[in-house]
Amino acid sequence: MHFAIICIDKAGSGEIRTNARPAHLEYLEKHRPQILVTGPMLTDDGETPNGSLLILDFADLAAAKAFAAGDPYNQAGLFESVTIKPWRKVFP
Repeated sequence: MHFAIICIDKAGSGEIRTNARPAHLEYLEKHRPQILVTGPMLTDDGETPNGSLLILDFADLAAAKAFAAGDPYNQAGLFESVTIKPWRKVFP
């Protein structure tokens, strides 16, 4: 089952994101088979990250929650909120 994980950064947390990024990318690499798409959400300037959107394939919600909890960004305290929702691709 696919899950959308929507993470919103805490205000003023750019340094946390920068410092945790290498560990975050390593974590994603370990989960490459589950990844459909991932990337940062951006502020209106189109440049500054202010969150993350990840769409992944897991057996169930518990596995998606475990993935989100283990993300180095989350463990570093980057996120103000993390929302996990089942997701279905419809088009194309």
